[in-house]
Amino acid sequence: MLYKFVRKLLQWLFKVVFRCKISGAEHIPLSGGLIIAANHASNWDPPMAAVFALRPVCFMAKQELFAVPVLGQIIKQLYAFPVKRGAGDRGAIKTALQILKKGDCLGLFPEGTRSHDGKRHKPEAGIAFIAAKANVPVIPTALVGAADIFGEKTKFPKLKIHYGMPMVFQGNPADRDELQAFSQQIMDEIEKMITIEQNK
Repeated sequence: MLYKFVRKLLQWLFKVVFRCKISGAEHIPLSGGLIIAANHASNWDPPMAAVFALRPVCFMAKQELFAVPVLGQIIKQLYAFPVKRGAGDRGAIKTALQILKKGDCLGLFPEGTRSHDGKRHKPEAGIAFIAAKANVPVIPTALVGAADIFGEKTKFPKLKIHYGMPMVFQGNPADRDELQAFSQQIMDEIEKMITIEQNK
C-alpha cells in the first residue's frame, strides 16, 4: 500500500516538476526474476529507476538506515533490504538471490557505490555474479540529470530515463574474468545510452 502511494507521488514529482522523459519501458518483462542495472550519481537514482519500471523493484540500502526509528520501517515497506558497506555481504547477496528466484525485480548499481564526480566508474563483478547465479536477464538503465536535482547550477533539471534491451550472461559463472567482462558490458551499454540521451 505504502509502495503504491510513494510510487504515484514520485511519478508525479519526476514527470511534472522535473519533466522526466521515459523510454524503453517496454523492454522490461512484467514477470520473472529481473535485474535493473543503472548508473549511480545521486541519492535520487533508486526511486528514479524504480517508479517507472511497471513493477516493484527491491534495492539494497546501507544497514545503518534500518536502525533509524520510523525510517527503517518505511524503507522496509518500500522493499529495501540491508547491506553492510565496505565488504562483501553474503547475507545481502543471499537475499538478492532469493528475491530473483521468487520471480521479483531487483535494482542494482554495477559500480557498487555512488559516483561523487558524476562520471561512470569501473563496475564490480558482483552484478554479473548475481545475474549468473539466479539465471536472470539484466536491463541496463540510463539515468540522466538526477545528480543535478536541487543542485547549484539548476534546481529543476530535465530528467531522462532509458531502459535498454535485456542482457543475459552466457559464460562460465565460475570464471571471475568472464563475470567482470559481463559487468563491463552492462556498464558500457549504460554509458552508450547516457550519451545518446544527452545528445537528444
